[in-house]
Amino acid sequence: MLSDTAALFHHAGDNRTPLLAFNIITLEHAHAVLRAAEVAGQPVILQISENAARYHHGPAALIAACRVLAQTSTTSVSLHLDHVASVELLHLAADLGVSSIMVDGSRLPDQENIAFTKDSATWAHQHHLFVEAELGAIGGKGHPHTHGVRTDPAHAAAFVAQTGIDALAVAVGSQHAMTTRTAELDQALIQRLARSVPVPLVLHGSSGIADDALRLAVGSGIVKVNVGTLLNVAFTNAVRDTLAADLQQVDPRGYLGAARTATETAVLHLFHALIPTTAIDHGAGAHLTRPQSPPGPTDPIPTDEREAGDGAGLTAVPTAVPAEDARPCRRRRQQA
Repeated sequence: MLSDTAALFHHAGDNRTPLLAFNIITLEHAHAVLRAAEVAGQPVILQISENAARYHHGPAALIAACRVLAQTSTTSVSLHLDHVASVELLHLAADLGVSSIMVDGSRLPDQENIAFTKDSATWAHQHHLFVEAELGAIGGKGHPHTHGVRTDPAHAAAFVAQTGIDALAVAVGSQHAMTTRTAELDQALIQRLARSVPVPLVLHGSSGIADDALRLAVGSGIVKVNVGTLLNVAFTNAVRDTLAADLQQVDPRGYLGAARTATETAVLHLFHALIPTTAIDHGAGAHLTRPQSPPGPTDPIPTDEREAGDGAGLTAVPTAVPAEDARPCRRRRQQA
């Protein structure tokens, strides 16, 4: 069912479970993510970035398709516009059917970023949209920031107070577009940020983080886990393998179907890695066998299911999030 991002954040906070969000580019991505979420019995966010919108010559068609898929899904799904840097795209958001946006002013000097983010958040709140923003660019996106930049807790708290945002993406060691899981997170910094910042913390670039480190990050205070490249690695590898096995294949349903299945498997792996066994077993995926062995930190992003750990200390989120919980989220997740 189509849900609301604020409601999903509240349930993640109240139930101490991570909220998984996946950046999609194609309809096959969307199908794969929703199928995996349904099997796991967990809510999910479908994210369309400004770059993906540009690829499709505008966001409307892809978001409309995702909206239909969300409405017919058996799990709770919200729609999100990601890394919105243009005012033009921002002002389309209210009519597109998304319930949240990530405002990206990280290319701007600090004071300009604050002003842009504050103005964007004010407009978005007037249109009942949940707002995420970023202070200190996450590596790998070509921003003019030194590699290894980290978010300062005091600066982060001031940024939230000055802008009025609802969630904050933090720079703690991850990088966008990593195809191996070797990035190292500053877990102590995550804990300090969680104590200092009064809104939920978001981790971008999660595809490059090993399962154990992701679980620790959630335990340290990360609420929303953003994933994009993981989907593309699984998808592209399956296309390559399928075409290499049959050089005469011309029907796109053959290789795109294989890519969709591989992407679903990779997404389901993350649900198994970050959501505890009890939560999975109480969801739609109770009949599934858990994966068997975790990938190492230098392994490529998995395209098959492997044992991902217990996710100790987490509890289940209801598959269908009640509409009455769609209220503004202005507090961080309570720490264990």
